[in-house]
Amino acid sequence: MAPDWTHLIRFIAAEDGQIHLGEVYRSECVDVGLAAFQGKTLSAKLITGSVFDGRITPKVLTVQRLLPPLSTGDVPIIRCMGLNYRDHAAEANMPIPDVPVLFIKPRTALNGPFPSKVNIPAIAQDGSSDYEAELSFVIGKSGRDIPESEAMDYVLAFTASNDVSARTQQFKNTQWCFSKGFDGSCPLGPVLVSPSAITDPHNLRIKAIHNGNVVQDSNTREMIFSIPQMISFLSQGTTLEKGTVIMTGTGPGIGAMRNPKVVLSHKDDIRVEIEQIGTLINEVYYE
Repeated sequence: MAPDWTHLIRFIAAEDGQIHLGEVYRSECVDVGLAAFQGKTLSAKLITGSVFDGRITPKVLTVQRLLPPLSTGDVPIIRCMGLNYRDHAAEANMPIPDVPVLFIKPRTALNGPFPSKVNIPAIAQDGSSDYEAELSFVIGKSGRDIPESEAMDYVLAFTASNDVSARTQQFKNTQWCFSKGFDGSCPLGPVLVSPSAITDPHNLRIKAIHNGNVVQDSNTREMIFSIPQMISFLSQGTTLEKGTVIMTGTGPGIGAMRNPKVVLSHKDDIRVEIEQIGTLINEVYYE
């Protein structure tokens, strides 16, 4: 049975201290991430079942703490698109790729919205810790060899995400999984938005905001490979399991490419803001 929610959050409820799924109350006028950061009261209608088949109930609960909208048990793997924005490729003076560039993050990289923090391990505390504002989507049912014409049927929801990266380690190696796969390096959320509530995922303004300064400002129409193309390509001979998170790439303005460079430092405020989804907010914490 398909879920009937459109704006799902995972949270600890004030009423019982337990973890629940909920449909954001009056979601059409609330930026969940900003509201939580500002200490505003958030309510949600209880969802029974899982993120994949959840049904909305009339029961309303108060949000005490936002959690990642997906648990590590929901996510088998995080697949990531590299160099998938035309304007980012131009910034990096790199040719447009002929096929999608893929790397992965393990599910241990999964992190949540404020009050969760982005933990920077000692190996990345060298002035090279970086952000990448990205639209991500979640696979709602497992599939293999999926044609582009059917690909959107496999999308459960969209959300905001941040591909936190350790550039020194990245530039040492042609494989990016280590430098981008540290624990907590994939903040996600705070809300999952169903495709029915997104006008066009290929035309969404996406920004990164560092300590109040807009450092990335692009649009998903700059993506080189569309969401159906990504799904079709990645599923060739490979099962995309239910719960897989796919990060779709980032636009120009990453810290390593700026002059002067922008670095994620201890206690910095880093945000990813996506039109029709809201704001993912995290404080940076040096372990």
